[in-house]
Amino acid sequence: MKERWSPDSWRKKPVVQVPDYPDQKALEQVEKQLATFPPLVFAGEARALKRALSSVASGDAFLLQGGDCAESFAEHRADNIRDFFRVFLQMAVVLTFAAASPVVKVGRVAGQFAKPRSSPMEKQDGKELPSYRGDIVNGPEFTEEARIPDPKRQLEAYRQSAATLNLLRAFSTGGYANISNAHQWMLGFVKDSPQSGRYEALAARLTETLEFMRACGIDPEVHPEMRTTDFYTSHEALLLGYEQAMTRVDSTSGDWYDTSGHMVWIGDRTRQPDHAHVEFCRGIRNPIGIKTGPSTTPEGLLKLLEILDPEHEAGRITLIARFGAGKVNEHLPRLIRAVKADGRKVVWSCDPMHGNTVSAGGYKTRPFELILQEVREFFGVHAAEGTHAGGIHLEMTGQNVTECTGGARAISDTDLKDRYHTHCDPRLNAEQAIEMAFLVADLLKRERVERARPISAVAGF
Repeated sequence: MKERWSPDSWRKKPVVQVPDYPDQKALEQVEKQLATFPPLVFAGEARALKRALSSVASGDAFLLQGGDCAESFAEHRADNIRDFFRVFLQMAVVLTFAAASPVVKVGRVAGQFAKPRSSPMEKQDGKELPSYRGDIVNGPEFTEEARIPDPKRQLEAYRQSAATLNLLRAFSTGGYANISNAHQWMLGFVKDSPQSGRYEALAARLTETLEFMRACGIDPEVHPEMRTTDFYTSHEALLLGYEQAMTRVDSTSGDWYDTSGHMVWIGDRTRQPDHAHVEFCRGIRNPIGIKTGPSTTPEGLLKLLEILDPEHEAGRITLIARFGAGKVNEHLPRLIRAVKADGRKVVWSCDPMHGNTVSAGGYKTRPFELILQEVREFFGVHAAEGTHAGGIHLEMTGQNVTECTGGARAISDTDLKDRYHTHCDPRLNAEQAIEMAFLVADLLKRERVERARPISAVAGF
């Protein structure tokens, strides 16, 4: 008999990657306060995302998911949010127009504050302190005071998420996302990049298409689907006390939803089927992501799917594969075959970032060529298995950082120190992200040709 679920039933299970707060009373007070705050997202929005992801699972759309490794309190500025959003729009335009594929846009934003760590302690110059676990838990500064877990940080994370969501909603529906603005989305520092010419050429073709549509009576100013866009948020559901406080009953359906974000995922370090993170996620109705790494077995994955998706609901589960370049062919085929044989409709997404982290020049980095190699291998395996490469999951930013080597500008090991800003993992900069979009678009076009899948007819044609 299945155990009864409640938002706090996870507390009866073993839990990992949760900080040890020295002041438990202060923690309880913060969680009680959070439980009274308004939801950050709404159940209807989460259901809309699930419907969109069901189209991805069917091979009729593509998932673009990306954003910061970990959001920062210090970098919470309107310009940074705007720059991230417009790079995301550029990538979506490239994928939609160049690959003739609808794109489901999900940001790692407005909630991506907590980070799992490989060790609870960190050493620098012979001194050992608790590891930095993201701004929602403690500070990145290597001092005893900064590294003490502080529950009040959860209140700041909520406020920052609310402000970020407010701006993103304004950008999505207030005219900024109008497809007619595609030329204006080019970032200043990207204008001189090797990708600018390719993007400008695509934007010019798009303008011609829009002019043709206007001549046929279809004007973006009249049709809201052309001047607005759907944009969803996601994060790793790591800090379970915070997630529980944001979990509410939907008044229309009676179901529980985690209102901290539209989609949440379970990390590679927290997907034990009998542990707290899986227990929490099984009861909420949000779309759920599962990171699948080299240690994932077919049997273990099917067990997780039975717990988290007993009704075989299309759009409920996104499997985010993260193996590392050169390892995809070893691990992914057996997982695909097991899921396929079980009759499940899931979204298969590629995270080419986390398995390709190396050290260079005294910095943690990710070579762009390895990132691209894993993406190619991911598409190749799906082509061989007769399944659909459904999405891509990137750590990226709209800023002109130098954190990942390679790309069209060939960032070298010695360049890393120029603008290395991340407190956690290295991110693709805007230029590299757009380059990745073009490469993925080419792979999608090739996949479409090989599958000979007809494109849905546009109304009136």
